[in-house]
Amino acid sequence: MKHPELKQKFNEIFPAAQAPRLFCAPARVNLIGEHTDYNGGHVFPCALTFNTYVAAAKRTDGKIRLYSLNFEKTGLVEADINHLAHDPKQDWANYPLGVFWAMQRRGLSFDGGADMLFWGDVPLGAGLSSSASIELAAAVALNTLFGFGLPQTELAKIGQEAENKFVGMNCGIMDQFASAMGKKDHAILLDCNTLHYEYAPLDLQGVSILICNTNKPHNLIESKYNERRAQSEHALKQLQSKLNINALGELTEEAFEQNKELITDPVERKRAKHAVYENRRTLLAAQKLAQGDLEAFGKLMNASHISLRDDYEVTGKELDAMAEAAWQQEGVLGARMTGGGFGGCVVALVKNEHVENFKQNVARLYQAATGYRPDFYAASAGDGARELKD
Repeated sequence: MKHPELKQKFNEIFPAAQAPRLFCAPARVNLIGEHTDYNGGHVFPCALTFNTYVAAAKRTDGKIRLYSLNFEKTGLVEADINHLAHDPKQDWANYPLGVFWAMQRRGLSFDGGADMLFWGDVPLGAGLSSSASIELAAAVALNTLFGFGLPQTELAKIGQEAENKFVGMNCGIMDQFASAMGKKDHAILLDCNTLHYEYAPLDLQGVSILICNTNKPHNLIESKYNERRAQSEHALKQLQSKLNINALGELTEEAFEQNKELITDPVERKRAKHAVYENRRTLLAAQKLAQGDLEAFGKLMNASHISLRDDYEVTGKELDAMAEAAWQQEGVLGARMTGGGFGGCVVALVKNEHVENFKQNVARLYQAATGYRPDFYAASAGDGARELKD
Protein backbone atom coordinates (compact mmCIF):
# COMPACT_ATOMS: atom_id res chain seq x y z
CA MET A 1 0.00 0.00 0.00
CA LYS A 2 1.39 3.42 -1.00
CA HIS A 3 1.57 6.24 1.56
CA PRO A 4 -1.21 8.36 -0.04
CA GLU A 5 -3.52 5.31 0.05
CA LEU A 6 -2.95 4.87 3.79
CA LYS A 7 -3.72 8.55 4.37
CA GLN A 8 -6.85 8.26 2.23
CA LYS A 9 -8.00 5.21 4.24
CA PHE A 10 -7.30 7.15 7.44
CA ASN A 11 -9.56 9.97 6.25
CA GLU A 12 -12.32 7.45 5.41
CA ILE A 13 -12.17 5.75 8.84
CA PHE A 14 -11.61 8.98 10.85
CA PRO A 15 -13.41 11.60 8.72
CA ALA A 16 -13.32 14.40 11.33
CA ALA A 17 -9.67 13.85 12.37
CA GLN A 18 -6.71 16.17 11.92
CA ALA A 19 -4.41 15.49 8.95
CA PRO A 20 -2.35 12.38 9.80
CA ARG A 21 1.42 11.92 9.81
CA LEU A 22 2.97 8.63 8.69
CA PHE A 23 5.35 6.43 10.67
CA CYS A 24 6.74 2.91 10.31
CA ALA A 25 8.70 0.31 12.24
CA PRO A 26 10.28 -2.87 10.90
CA ALA A 27 10.05 -6.54 11.74
CA ARG A 28 13.30 -8.33 12.50
CA VAL A 29 15.09 -11.59 11.89
CA ASN A 30 17.63 -12.86 14.38
CA LEU A 31 20.64 -14.40 12.65
CA ILE A 32 21.93 -16.09 15.82
CA GLY A 33 21.52 -15.73 19.58
CA GLU A 34 18.12 -17.17 20.50
CA HIS A 35 16.60 -17.10 23.99
CA THR A 36 19.75 -15.32 25.15
CA ASP A 37 18.24 -11.83 25.45
CA TYR A 38 16.37 -12.35 28.73
CA ASN A 39 19.34 -14.41 29.96
CA GLY A 40 21.63 -11.38 29.79
CA GLY A 41 23.49 -12.57 26.71
CA HIS A 42 24.12 -11.33 23.18
CA VAL A 43 21.83 -11.39 20.15
CA PHE A 44 22.57 -10.67 16.49
CA PRO A 45 19.40 -9.48 14.73
CA CYS A 46 18.79 -7.22 11.78
CA ALA A 47 15.74 -5.12 11.07
CA LEU A 48 13.93 -6.12 7.88
CA THR A 49 12.32 -4.17 5.06
CA PHE A 50 8.91 -5.57 6.12
CA ASN A 51 7.20 -2.85 8.18
CA THR A 52 4.16 -1.90 10.19
CA TYR A 53 2.91 1.50 9.04
CA VAL A 54 0.71 3.86 11.03
CA ALA A 55 -1.12 7.01 10.00
CA ALA A 56 -1.69 8.94 13.22
CA ALA A 57 -3.13 12.24 14.41
CA LYS A 58 -3.63 13.80 17.83
CA ARG A 59 -7.10 14.35 19.28
CA THR A 60 -8.18 17.17 21.59
CA ASP A 61 -10.17 14.84 23.88
CA GLY A 62 -8.94 11.78 25.80
CA LYS A 63 -10.18 9.22 23.32
CA ILE A 64 -7.89 6.69 21.59
CA ARG A 65 -9.29 5.16 18.39
CA LEU A 66 -7.36 2.36 16.69
CA TYR A 67 -8.02 0.47 13.47
CA SER A 68 -5.93 -2.10 11.59
CA LEU A 69 -6.36 -3.00 7.93
CA ASN A 70 -4.70 -6.35 8.77
CA PHE A 71 -7.26 -7.19 11.48
CA GLU A 72 -10.49 -5.74 10.12
CA LYS A 73 -12.61 -8.35 11.93
CA THR A 74 -11.68 -6.66 15.22
CA GLY A 75 -13.15 -3.41 13.91
CA LEU A 76 -12.57 -0.01 15.49
CA VAL A 77 -11.13 -0.23 19.00
CA GLU A 78 -11.84 2.71 21.31
CA ALA A 79 -10.24 3.39 24.67
CA ASP A 80 -9.96 6.21 27.21
CA ILE A 81 -6.45 7.61 27.70
CA ASN A 82 -7.10 7.79 31.48
CA HIS A 83 -8.43 4.23 31.89
CA LEU A 84 -6.23 1.83 29.96
CA ALA A 85 -6.53 -1.89 30.64
CA HIS A 86 -5.68 -5.09 28.78
CA ASP A 87 -8.72 -6.77 27.25
CA PRO A 88 -8.47 -9.93 25.09
CA LYS A 89 -11.37 -8.60 22.97
CA GLN A 90 -9.11 -5.75 21.89
CA ASP A 91 -6.86 -8.36 20.23
CA TRP A 92 -3.97 -6.70 18.30
CA ALA A 93 -4.85 -3.26 19.74
CA ASN A 94 -3.44 -4.28 23.14
CA TYR A 95 0.05 -3.72 21.69
CA PRO A 96 -0.35 0.02 20.87
CA LEU A 97 -2.55 0.55 23.94
CA GLY A 98 0.27 -0.98 25.99
CA VAL A 99 2.61 1.67 24.55
CA PHE A 100 0.33 4.50 25.75
CA TRP A 101 0.18 2.79 29.15
CA ALA A 102 3.97 2.27 29.40
CA MET A 103 4.60 5.90 28.47
CA GLN A 104 2.19 7.03 31.20
CA ARG A 105 4.04 4.83 33.71
CA ARG A 106 7.17 6.84 32.90
CA GLY A 107 5.38 10.03 33.91
CA LEU A 108 4.74 11.22 30.36
CA SER A 109 1.56 13.24 30.09
CA PHE A 110 -0.75 13.10 27.07
CA ASP A 111 -2.69 16.31 26.40
CA GLY A 112 -5.14 14.36 24.27
CA GLY A 113 -5.84 11.03 22.66
CA ALA A 114 -5.06 9.88 19.13
CA ASP A 115 -6.57 8.37 16.00
CA MET A 116 -4.31 5.68 14.54
CA LEU A 117 -4.67 3.53 11.44
CA PHE A 118 -2.27 0.57 11.16
CA TRP A 119 -1.30 -1.54 8.16
CA GLY A 120 1.68 -3.84 7.74
CA ASP A 121 3.36 -6.12 5.22
CA VAL A 122 5.00 -8.19 7.98
CA PRO A 123 4.06 -11.90 7.64
CA LEU A 124 1.89 -12.48 10.72
CA GLY A 125 2.58 -15.35 13.11
CA ALA A 126 5.90 -16.05 11.40
CA GLY A 127 8.16 -15.28 14.36
CA LEU A 128 9.50 -12.11 12.73
CA SER A 129 8.09 -10.02 15.58
CA SER A 130 5.12 -8.27 14.04
CA SER A 131 4.14 -7.38 17.63
CA ALA A 132 7.34 -5.38 18.23
CA SER A 133 6.90 -3.59 14.91
CA ILE A 134 3.36 -2.55 15.96
CA GLU A 135 4.66 -1.36 19.35
CA LEU A 136 7.53 0.62 17.84
CA ALA A 137 5.38 2.15 15.11
CA ALA A 138 3.03 3.35 17.86
CA ALA A 139 5.93 4.49 20.06
CA VAL A 140 7.68 6.55 17.39
CA ALA A 141 4.33 8.09 16.37
CA LEU A 142 3.39 9.10 19.93
CA ASN A 143 6.92 10.30 20.71
CA THR A 144 6.77 12.61 17.68
CA LEU A 145 3.13 13.76 17.86
CA PHE A 146 3.29 14.59 21.56
CA GLY A 147 6.84 16.01 21.47
CA PHE A 148 8.26 13.72 24.17
CA GLY A 149 11.77 13.75 22.65
CA LEU A 150 12.69 10.24 23.84
CA PRO A 151 15.71 8.50 22.28
CA GLN A 152 15.11 5.37 20.18
CA THR A 153 16.62 3.11 22.88
CA GLU A 154 14.00 4.37 25.34
CA LEU A 155 11.24 3.64 22.82
CA ALA A 156 12.55 0.07 22.62
CA LYS A 157 12.26 -0.26 26.44
CA ILE A 158 8.73 1.16 26.32
CA GLY A 159 7.75 -1.40 23.67
CA GLN A 160 9.18 -4.21 25.78
CA GLU A 161 7.35 -3.01 28.89
CA ALA A 162 4.09 -2.86 26.92
CA GLU A 163 4.56 -6.47 25.82
CA ASN A 164 5.75 -7.75 29.22
CA LYS A 165 3.41 -5.95 31.60
CA PHE A 166 0.36 -5.02 29.51
CA VAL A 167 0.08 -7.87 27.01
CA GLY A 168 1.62 -10.53 29.30
CA MET A 169 4.37 -11.89 27.05
CA ASN A 170 7.60 -12.07 29.04
CA CYS A 171 9.97 -11.35 26.12
CA GLY A 172 13.46 -9.90 26.28
CA ILE A 173 14.53 -6.61 24.71
CA MET A 174 15.81 -7.92 21.35
CA ASP A 175 12.71 -7.55 19.17
CA GLN A 176 11.92 -4.00 20.20
CA PHE A 177 15.58 -2.96 20.12
CA ALA A 178 16.08 -4.28 16.58
CA SER A 179 12.87 -2.56 15.42
CA ALA A 180 13.91 0.75 17.00
CA MET A 181 17.60 0.72 16.11
CA GLY A 182 17.79 -1.12 12.76
CA LYS A 183 20.24 0.15 10.14
CA LYS A 184 20.15 -0.59 6.40
CA ASP A 185 22.58 -3.36 5.35
CA HIS A 186 23.70 -3.97 8.95
CA ALA A 187 23.05 -6.44 11.75
CA ILE A 188 23.22 -5.39 15.41
CA LEU A 189 25.40 -7.14 17.99
CA LEU A 190 23.54 -6.31 21.19
CA ASP A 191 24.57 -7.11 24.75
CA CYS A 192 21.16 -7.51 26.39
CA ASN A 193 22.70 -7.17 29.86
CA THR A 194 24.04 -3.64 29.28
CA LEU A 195 22.30 -2.60 26.00
CA HIS A 196 25.74 -1.88 24.56
CA TYR A 197 25.48 -2.43 20.81
CA GLU A 198 27.58 -2.34 17.66
CA TYR A 199 26.49 -2.31 14.04
CA ALA A 200 28.00 -5.06 11.89
CA PRO A 201 28.04 -4.62 8.09
CA LEU A 202 26.19 -7.47 6.35
CA ASP A 203 28.64 -8.06 3.54
CA LEU A 204 27.36 -11.42 2.32
CA GLN A 205 29.51 -11.90 -0.82
CA GLY A 206 26.97 -13.53 -3.11
CA VAL A 207 24.96 -15.18 -0.33
CA SER A 208 21.27 -14.52 0.36
CA ILE A 209 19.48 -14.49 3.71
CA LEU A 210 16.34 -16.55 3.14
CA ILE A 211 13.50 -16.65 5.64
CA CYS A 212 11.59 -19.94 5.41
CA ASN A 213 8.13 -19.70 6.97
CA THR A 214 6.83 -23.03 8.30
CA ASN A 215 3.28 -21.61 8.26
CA LYS A 216 2.71 -23.46 11.53
CA PRO A 217 0.60 -21.03 13.57
CA HIS A 218 2.03 -20.20 16.97
CA ASN A 219 1.08 -18.06 19.91
CA LEU A 220 4.01 -17.52 22.21
CA ILE A 221 1.92 -16.31 25.15
CA GLU A 222 0.13 -19.65 25.21
CA SER A 223 3.28 -21.60 24.42
CA LYS A 224 6.06 -22.61 26.76
CA TYR A 225 8.08 -19.40 26.23
CA ASN A 226 7.33 -18.01 29.70
CA GLU A 227 8.06 -21.45 31.19
CA ARG A 228 11.52 -21.50 29.56
CA ARG A 229 12.25 -18.10 31.03
CA ALA A 230 11.24 -19.25 34.52
CA GLN A 231 13.43 -22.39 34.20
CA SER A 232 16.44 -20.29 33.19
CA GLU A 233 15.89 -17.86 36.05
CA HIS A 234 15.72 -20.71 38.58
CA ALA A 235 18.94 -22.21 37.18
CA LEU A 236 20.61 -18.80 37.54
CA LYS A 237 19.51 -18.56 41.19
CA GLN A 238 21.12 -21.91 41.94
CA LEU A 239 24.39 -20.86 40.27
CA GLN A 240 24.30 -17.62 42.28
CA SER A 241 24.56 -19.67 45.50
CA LYS A 242 28.28 -19.88 44.64
CA LEU A 243 28.98 -17.52 41.72
CA ASN A 244 28.84 -13.73 41.75
CA ILE A 245 26.88 -13.29 38.50
CA ASN A 246 23.79 -11.35 37.47
CA ALA A 247 22.94 -13.32 34.32
CA LEU A 248 23.72 -16.60 32.58
CA GLY A 249 25.23 -14.56 29.76
CA GLU A 250 28.17 -13.64 32.00
CA LEU A 251 29.44 -17.24 32.08
CA THR A 252 32.00 -18.83 29.78
CA GLU A 253 31.47 -22.44 28.72
CA GLU A 254 34.32 -23.47 31.07
CA ALA A 255 32.80 -21.71 34.08
CA PHE A 256 29.43 -23.30 33.35
CA GLU A 257 30.89 -26.81 33.06
CA GLN A 258 32.77 -26.38 36.35
CA ASN A 259 29.62 -25.27 38.22
CA LYS A 260 26.69 -26.91 36.41
CA GLU A 261 26.11 -29.45 39.22
CA LEU A 262 24.80 -26.55 41.33
CA ILE A 263 21.69 -26.77 39.12
CA THR A 264 19.88 -29.73 40.65
CA ASP A 265 17.16 -30.19 38.02
CA PRO A 266 18.59 -31.82 34.87
CA VAL A 267 16.06 -30.05 32.61
CA GLU A 268 16.96 -26.65 34.06
CA ARG A 269 20.65 -27.55 33.62
CA LYS A 270 20.01 -28.07 29.90
CA ARG A 271 18.22 -24.73 29.66
CA ALA A 272 21.15 -22.94 31.29
CA LYS A 273 23.64 -24.77 29.07
CA HIS A 274 21.87 -23.50 25.98
CA ALA A 275 21.86 -19.91 27.27
CA VAL A 276 25.59 -19.98 28.02
CA TYR A 277 26.75 -21.78 24.88
CA GLU A 278 24.42 -19.84 22.57
CA ASN A 279 25.78 -16.56 23.92
CA ARG A 280 29.37 -17.60 23.16
CA ARG A 281 28.32 -18.85 19.71
CA THR A 282 26.80 -15.45 18.98
CA LEU A 283 29.97 -13.57 19.87
CA LEU A 284 32.03 -15.94 17.75
CA ALA A 285 29.57 -15.65 14.83
CA ALA A 286 29.85 -11.84 14.82
CA GLN A 287 33.64 -12.23 14.74
CA LYS A 288 33.46 -14.67 11.83
CA LEU A 289 31.16 -12.35 9.87
CA ALA A 290 33.59 -9.46 10.39
CA GLN A 291 36.38 -11.70 9.04
CA GLY A 292 34.25 -12.62 6.00
CA ASP A 293 34.14 -16.29 7.06
CA LEU A 294 30.55 -17.08 6.12
CA GLU A 295 31.21 -20.85 6.14
CA ALA A 296 32.08 -20.69 9.85
CA PHE A 297 29.10 -18.40 10.50
CA GLY A 298 26.80 -20.98 8.86
CA LYS A 299 28.18 -23.84 10.97
CA LEU A 300 27.48 -21.82 14.12
CA MET A 301 23.88 -21.30 12.91
CA ASN A 302 23.48 -25.08 12.56
CA ALA A 303 24.88 -25.63 16.06
CA SER A 304 22.46 -23.01 17.38
CA HIS A 305 19.47 -24.90 15.98
CA ILE A 306 20.67 -28.21 17.45
CA SER A 307 21.03 -26.59 20.87
CA LEU A 308 17.57 -25.04 20.60
CA ARG A 309 16.22 -28.46 19.63
CA ASP A 310 18.01 -30.61 22.23
CA ASP A 311 18.79 -28.36 25.20
CA TYR A 312 16.15 -25.62 25.07
CA GLU A 313 13.50 -27.77 23.38
CA VAL A 314 11.66 -24.97 21.57
CA THR A 315 11.81 -26.13 17.95
CA GLY A 316 9.14 -28.78 17.35
CA LYS A 317 8.43 -30.97 14.37
CA GLU A 318 7.91 -28.24 11.77
CA LEU A 319 10.99 -26.15 12.51
CA ASP A 320 13.14 -29.28 12.68
CA ALA A 321 11.78 -30.55 9.37
CA MET A 322 12.49 -27.17 7.75
CA ALA A 323 16.02 -26.92 9.14
CA GLU A 324 16.86 -30.51 8.20
CA ALA A 325 15.54 -30.02 4.65
CA ALA A 326 17.66 -26.85 4.37
CA TRP A 327 20.82 -28.57 5.62
CA GLN A 328 20.59 -31.13 2.81
CA GLN A 329 20.65 -28.55 0.01
CA GLU A 330 23.57 -27.57 -2.18
CA GLY A 331 24.82 -24.04 -1.57
CA VAL A 332 23.49 -23.81 2.00
CA LEU A 333 26.00 -22.45 4.52
CA GLY A 334 23.73 -22.75 7.54
CA ALA A 335 20.12 -22.75 8.75
CA ARG A 336 18.41 -22.38 12.10
CA MET A 337 15.10 -21.51 13.67
CA THR A 338 14.68 -17.83 14.40
CA GLY A 339 12.32 -16.22 16.90
CA GLY A 340 10.76 -17.73 20.00
CA GLY A 341 10.12 -21.16 18.51
CA PHE A 342 7.12 -23.54 18.49
CA GLY A 343 6.43 -22.55 14.87
CA GLY A 344 7.48 -19.53 12.85
CA CYS A 345 10.53 -19.38 10.62
CA VAL A 346 13.92 -20.83 9.79
CA VAL A 347 16.61 -18.42 8.56
CA ALA A 348 19.11 -19.81 6.05
CA LEU A 349 22.25 -18.54 4.32
CA VAL A 350 22.13 -19.73 0.70
CA LYS A 351 24.51 -19.01 -2.17
CA ASN A 352 22.67 -16.88 -4.74
CA GLU A 353 23.00 -19.36 -7.61
CA HIS A 354 21.30 -22.09 -5.56
CA VAL A 355 18.34 -20.07 -4.18
CA GLU A 356 15.69 -21.26 -6.66
CA ASN A 357 16.63 -24.95 -6.32
CA PHE A 358 16.74 -24.50 -2.55
CA LYS A 359 13.16 -23.19 -2.47
CA GLN A 360 11.81 -25.99 -4.67
CA ASN A 361 13.60 -28.80 -2.85
CA VAL A 362 12.93 -27.54 0.67
CA ALA A 363 9.25 -26.92 -0.12
CA ARG A 364 8.86 -30.48 -1.40
CA LEU A 365 10.67 -32.12 1.53
CA TYR A 366 9.05 -29.94 4.15
CA GLN A 367 5.52 -30.39 2.84
CA ALA A 368 5.99 -34.15 2.62
CA ALA A 369 7.14 -34.21 6.27
CA THR A 370 4.51 -31.88 7.76
CA GLY A 371 1.63 -31.28 5.38
CA TYR A 372 2.20 -27.51 5.54
CA ARG A 373 3.10 -25.50 2.44
CA PRO A 374 6.01 -23.14 3.27
CA ASP A 375 6.67 -19.58 2.12
CA PHE A 376 10.09 -18.06 1.41
CA TYR A 377 11.18 -14.43 1.70
CA ALA A 378 14.49 -12.94 0.67
CA ALA A 379 15.56 -10.78 3.60
CA SER A 380 17.16 -7.37 3.33
CA ALA A 381 18.36 -5.42 6.37
CA GLY A 382 16.44 -2.15 6.68
CA ASP A 383 16.25 0.94 8.88
CA GLY A 384 14.57 1.25 12.26
CA ALA A 385 11.37 2.99 13.43
CA ARG A 386 10.94 6.45 11.92
CA GLU A 387 8.60 9.06 10.52
CA LEU A 388 7.99 8.85 6.77
CA LYS A 389 8.05 12.09 4.83
CA ASP A 390 6.05 12.41 1.63
